[in-house]
Amino acid sequence: MKKILVASFLILHLFSFSQEKYPKDYFIPPLNIPIVLSGSFGELRSNHFHAGLDIKTQGKEGLNVFAAAEGYVSRIKVQQYGYGKAIYITHPNGYTTVYGHLSKFAKDIDKYVKSIQYKKENYATGNLYFKKSKFPVKKGQIIGFSGDTGGSGGPHLHYEIRNTATENVINPLFFGLKVDDTKVPTIQALKIYALNSNSRVNQQTKNFQLQIKNIGIGKYIADKVTANGLIGFGISVFDRFNKAPNKNGIYSLEMLVNGKRFYYHNVETFSFSESKFLNLHIDYKHYKKYKRKYQKTHKVTANKLSTYKDLINNGKINIKQNLNYTVEIIAKDFKGNTSSVTIPITGVKNNSIYTEQKDTTAYKIIAKKFNKFKQENVTIAFPKNTFYKNVYLDFEIKNGVAKIHSPIIPLDKSYTLTFNVSKYSEAEKQQLYIANVDYAKYPRYRNTRKKDNTFYTTTKTLGKYSLLTDNQKPKIKLLYIKNNQWISNFKTLKVKISDIGSGIKNYRATIDGKWILMQYNHKKRILTYNFSDKKLVGSKHIFKLVVSDNVGNTNKLSTTFFKKHIN
Repeated sequence: MKKILVASFLILHLFSFSQEKYPKDYFIPPLNIPIVLSGSFGELRSNHFHAGLDIKTQGKEGLNVFAAAEGYVSRIKVQQYGYGKAIYITHPNGYTTVYGHLSKFAKDIDKYVKSIQYKKENYATGNLYFKKSKFPVKKGQIIGFSGDTGGSGGPHLHYEIRNTATENVINPLFFGLKVDDTKVPTIQALKIYALNSNSRVNQQTKNFQLQIKNIGIGKYIADKVTANGLIGFGISVFDRFNKAPNKNGIYSLEMLVNGKRFYYHNVETFSFSESKFLNLHIDYKHYKKYKRKYQKTHKVTANKLSTYKDLINNGKINIKQNLNYTVEIIAKDFKGNTSSVTIPITGVKNNSIYTEQKDTTAYKIIAKKFNKFKQENVTIAFPKNTFYKNVYLDFEIKNGVAKIHSPIIPLDKSYTLTFNVSKYSEAEKQQLYIANVDYAKYPRYRNTRKKDNTFYTTTKTLGKYSLLTDNQKPKIKLLYIKNNQWISNFKTLKVKISDIGSGIKNYRATIDGKWILMQYNHKKRILTYNFSDKKLVGSKHIFKLVVSDNVGNTNKLSTTFFKKHIN
């Protein structure tokens, strides 16, 4: 009991120390509405940890977004995916705040960004960096308006705080942002793992789910387990904030074995370069098969995450015969709301005579070496350290589909997949592309590079790939107006575009022969031009749009409209 109290005191002390490291009253909230979150810092996303907070905007776009403190706009980036329209503000206290998925920038900033877009004749700006004198901002100054641009799943503001010197992201809740949260995390499921061939769980070497029972608010108990040798656990858990139904991530996860802490991690801060190790932190194979993320309370050697604290035996438990163990896994949110599951374990003699069948194929990957294999017209080449460990790879060609294992193994680097296309005519080559066909009904275009008789792509995903043909041009539909129509009261011009094959690659729009900026909402497949961008001369105008897909199929639209410029 004394050891448990001491451990609890140390954890509380460390948490208090983390709280005191960061200024509480320096930053104001970036929105002037009650802060309700749809996404927490460090929660588990696809191939990465979430680097900020997603703040709800009441389902609206266009809310004022404020500079959280004085400083200057140090960077702006506009991109089709990712953070969409994003502003980075550097502050004199050593931190940078980031505001993503904006619909629009404040007037002076927006004017400058559009000048760059018109100069480049491109919606995407790349990174635009600024000196202190270009766009200084005051605390509470409007810097933009909330939106749904980029890879957003709906209107919200993505908000980050970074260490300016290191670029490491830090949980914004440490800086005094107030969020109502009185709900304990929900433990969904629990898995147990036999970690080597000599380990047994209930006389089995399999990994399997343990039954758990909710015995009170935040309290769970698992079925009794018999075990022998090295074992580990994984837990599926989520948290909810008040006033929001979204399933969010937790702040910390801890495991005690007979009252002694064997495992602990939290999401106070991390670097972008280590975020990829999420795929080693979770049960990746289970996730790819069943879409449920289990956070493991044991660490593999290749996992370089800095979020782990003082692990014993990397969180792996060595169960010995005739000894009893009580394992407790504790999940907490940032406010300290706690849920835990208790697992009683008895060490028993290993009576199993099971011998693990060796997994062998003709394609053995030596992780620390360059590996290259070829079958028929397909070659795969893996740089050294693409894999985290040595594996035997399934590789076969069947009915034109290259099966490169299955996508249940996480990769650290991209590999190259090459198809020999010498049997195709030049006309056929023009319309060919490489696609991932794990889901046959929904093939996904892979960036296909073409050189003479070889097509190749790079990817970090194993699975099924094939050459597909796209001979269909993109579709274009002008919305809300007709040819030769007067549209004097229209503020925007909208066009819907789509492609059923390789996907849209680019588009170019002009009015009266001059390039115009059309913003593409890829979720709704709508291009939008704002007439306030440029002054129209005269009343008769010709709008032209050219849309191309990823293999070069092109469609064109031309229409005449009448509109006088209104000051």
